[in-house]
Amino acid sequence: MDYTFNFNAVSLAPLLKGLWVSLELTVAANVIGVVFGFGLALLIMSPFKLVRLPFMLFVEFFRCTPAIVQIVWIFYCVPMLFDVFLDPITMGVLALGLNLMAFNAEAYRASIQAVPKEQIDAGIALGLTPIQRILHIIFPTAFRASVPVLLTNGIVIFQQSALVAIVAIQDLMYQGKSLATETYRPIETLTVVALIYFAVSFPVTQIVGLLERRRQLLVS
Repeated sequence: MDYTFNFNAVSLAPLLKGLWVSLELTVAANVIGVVFGFGLALLIMSPFKLVRLPFMLFVEFFRCTPAIVQIVWIFYCVPMLFDVFLDPITMGVLALGLNLMAFNAEAYRASIQAVPKEQIDAGIALGLTPIQRILHIIFPTAFRASVPVLLTNGIVIFQQSALVAIVAIQDLMYQGKSLATETYRPIETLTVVALIYFAVSFPVTQIVGLLERRRQLLVS
């Protein structure tokens, strides 16, 4: 292969600017997913079918369709159908946040089901209202149990944030594609982009592994 690598042609400034946008999208989407995912889990566990069913359909829709389709649909169809026009970053956060909500809801649901019944009974005996039991007993216990999965889902959303480049949001992937076109160095540029994604994702995966090992030790 007659090709001379030249990584000096890759400017880090636009890539770091794009990384900042990717991190903004990821943090905002994780706030939505962590906070509202718990509420969604409670709704899909409702004893009332009319309450439970539409939210179960919501979860299954976002879990069973490609994230890229969701992003494109929200970006182009929401303004047309609902006459709602938001800036691209907000639309990207909305798409990623709704996707993460669905996956986090399932993580929370499994953790809520694992909350010892004795703790809930103790809350009832102490005279706590249902809302107080949720806030002071169910949520803290379920959140601690869900942390490894929530972190894993969060880093997956960071990686999936690269898909927003297709709707011209200037994230890391978008900046990488633009730089590759300008410099005619796609191999070097996209290699650096991949390494940046790896540098952010790898430490989080190690933290998840550490938390899982600690949890297994506590269980055993």
